[in-house]
Amino acid sequence: MTFEPAQVESFQELFNATKHLIRHFDGCERLELLRDVNETNVFFTYSWWQSEEHLNKYRFSPLFKEVWSKTKVKFCDKPQAWSLTSEVVA
Repeated sequence: MTFEPAQVESFQELFNATKHLIRHFDGCERLELLRDVNETNVFFTYSWWQSEEHLNKYRFSPLFKEVWSKTKVKFCDKPQAWSLTSEVVA
C-alpha cells in the first residue's frame, strides 16, 4: 500500500487501533505490518489465515469494510494484494 506521505502517521494510528481486532478475527493466525526501508510511505500487511474461507469471511466482514474505508482514502497509488501458499515448510 502506497500512502500519501502526509497520511502515513494517520494510517499507523488506524492500524494500531484495529490490529488487535484483526488478530483476534476467527481464523487469523498472524498479522504483521511491514514498511519499505527506502520508500517509507509504502507498507505491506502480512497475515496468515487458517484457510481461504476464513480470509474471505474477514474480507466480507463489517470490520474489514470499516477499516478498509478508512484506509483506502489515504492511498496515493492503487493497492495490490496477493494470496499465497507455502511451497516449502521450514
